[in-house]
Amino acid sequence: MVPDGDGPEARLRAADEAVERIGTSSDERSIWRELTTFLLRGPCDAAAVELTGGGPDGGSGRVAAAGDAAGLLDRTDVGDLPDGRAASAHVVSVPLTALGEGEVYGRLLAARAHAPFSADETATLRFAARLACGHVGHARRLAATERIALDLQRALVAEPGRPHPNLEIASRYLPLGSRALVGGDWFETVRLHFGRTLLVVGDVMGHGLEAAVDMNVYRSVLRDVASTDLAPHRVLRRLDASAAAEDNRRPATCLIVRVDPARGTAAYASAGHLPPAVFTADRPGELLDVPVGPPLGTGVGGYEAVALPFTADQTVLLYTDGLVERRGEDIDTSLARLAALRMTAGCGVADVVDAVCAGLDAQHAEDDVAVLAARLRLRPPPEAAAG
Repeated sequence: MVPDGDGPEARLRAADEAVERIGTSSDERSIWRELTTFLLRGPCDAAAVELTGGGPDGGSGRVAAAGDAAGLLDRTDVGDLPDGRAASAHVVSVPLTALGEGEVYGRLLAARAHAPFSADETATLRFAARLACGHVGHARRLAATERIALDLQRALVAEPGRPHPNLEIASRYLPLGSRALVGGDWFETVRLHFGRTLLVVGDVMGHGLEAAVDMNVYRSVLRDVASTDLAPHRVLRRLDASAAAEDNRRPATCLIVRVDPARGTAAYASAGHLPPAVFTADRPGELLDVPVGPPLGTGVGGYEAVALPFTADQTVLLYTDGLVERRGEDIDTSLARLAALRMTAGCGVADVVDAVCAGLDAQHAEDDVAVLAARLRLRPPPEAAAG
């Protein structure tokens, strides 16, 4: 309860409680609600926040209210005066201004019916308003950073590179909820010589704009290294050495698959990443046994590759951990759920991605999800093409 009464001690106690109760969330609308709720506990019979624009969801108008706002505020003609009064209520209007920037968010209206606000009570209103504005400024800067990171990640993973025509691919990127910090999940395909294609999925550790930027660096280095046509495990060595040479580069997991349609094989190499899955129609999925080296950026190296058959009836699936991991669940249980999925006969590569995301409820995952699937494209026999 906000202390009643005037004087330095009462103002100090009120300030302490305001610091405790306002700004417990990084959501702007919640901060404004906390402000009005705090004031209702103390000197006010009603309180409301009215924004002039640029508020939550870009809107304006009244975004938070507590108490008898309709009875005391809506029937009172309140101007932008420090102490506007009318017969039905005593009202104080406090400007809501961004700290140190001069931007005016809107105004706080505080009202009560029984007596005017004292100087100390008005000072408490202004302190609480400034406190809320400080938290809102931080929330808006955080939201802007999140939007930049999310836009960057969406732009980078919206479309992987174009593989050779002998390979069909489908991909999906699902970011965590809009108020969460974006992660560093990504995928890529790179054309190589002799009809081969490199498939890559990676996950930079951590979240936020820095993770998205590091993801872009890893992807750029990958393209340069892949152009030398090295084996997958040697590509990982180059990526690891490049990342380890920079002190501020975040570690990352990565899985690389080099598909060779002419030979019907795929070579796999992993840097701390979860195993790929292979789906064949009307059969459960299979998790491939791929040698796993340390994450990129450690400088340890030690990556190995394994070549396995890749037939036209198989779809290989690469993914980041957000697809399978669930809080409190053993990873083996999570992977077993993926392997238990079955694909129907005749489903395309995009259908496989859809089925996997639906089967594992990827829309409600606890982390970002990136999925890349590939299948050999069967060419018609010469006589069919001629006809």
